Amino acid sequence: MRHLTPIEAQAFLKETPDALFVDVRSEIEYLFVGHPPGIEHISWTDFPDWEINADFVHHVKRLTAGRLDRPVMLLCRSGYRSVDAGNVLEAAGFTDILNVLHGFEGDRDEHHHRNTKNGWRVDGLPWEQS
Repeated sequence: MRHLTPIEAQAFLKETPDALFVDVRSEIEYLFVGHPPGIEHISWTDFPDWEINADFVHHVKRLTAGRLDRPVMLLCRSGYRSVDAGNVLEAAGFTDILNVLHGFEGDRDEHHHRNTKNGWRVDGLPWEQS
């Protein structure tokens, strides 16, 4: 798995139009916190039980038309759930997994707040709310 900063990830997506960009956050995070435009949404875990989505790999395979060599870039809130999801995709045979470091909202600052230190939004990259 490769790890890219949000700015590197945005550049990679522009250079690699075939890449699949997947937001693995919960549906509530995706809808109410915001997300990059055009990203696909497949929750890794979700409300109410927060169990790992047993169909996650199946959904990604469907979006890649079964191509295990297609680049798949993963984004979560802070860059940790996406690593777990990426490890599962690699175990399932995917060969080009990329993780967005710091995720959409970034690491916590000294006051335990996100969206101040790093991440997709802090880097000024495009995003929208549904």
